[in-house]
Amino acid sequence: MNLEAIIKDCLEGDQGAWRMLVDLYSKKVFNMAYQFTGSREEAEDLTQDIFMKLYRSLDKFDLDKNFTAWLLALAKHYLIDEYRRTKLEKRSRDDFEDVAPTLAGGDDPERGLAEAETRRLLWSGLDRLPADIRLAVILKEIQGKTYEEVAEISGVPIGTVKSRINRGRLQLARILQPAREDEHDV
Repeated sequence: MNLEAIIKDCLEGDQGAWRMLVDLYSKKVFNMAYQFTGSREEAEDLTQDIFMKLYRSLDKFDLDKNFTAWLLALAKHYLIDEYRRTKLEKRSRDDFEDVAPTLAGGDDPERGLAEAETRRLLWSGLDRLPADIRLAVILKEIQGKTYEEVAEISGVPIGTVKSRINRGRLQLARILQPAREDEHDV
């Protein structure tokens, strides 16, 4: 069954089609929510909220448009709105950091701890970037999206995306510079 048919069936109230749509996109939405929050539990909750919003908004989707980009833009706006509402974005990375050494280091615990510390510093730096710049950097540099995909998801021109990513890289480098200097002093 093609995506357009699934969407049309969802609009007609077909629960099986809705399950198919959720199955097709839940991982992408969860990954975006996780990248935004850093917490598995928060990402699961936000993913569920985003699909509820999709359920209520699906009738607004133009079938001539790219559904994936529309859904990810909807998710992005929801995540930013949720952050503004709660002011608790990326509150805790404890769950991720607890398992990071074993995931990253394999048989070398020292390497795993060093990689976990690097990851913690990076996320701490990302937390300090403005939301629009942080989102562009996460989509491009962490999720591996193209500039075009980031522009479509963000709803801004490619030039704006390139500018945000460049500013984000520069700001992140300035933020992380003291940590790099501390490493060399040790």
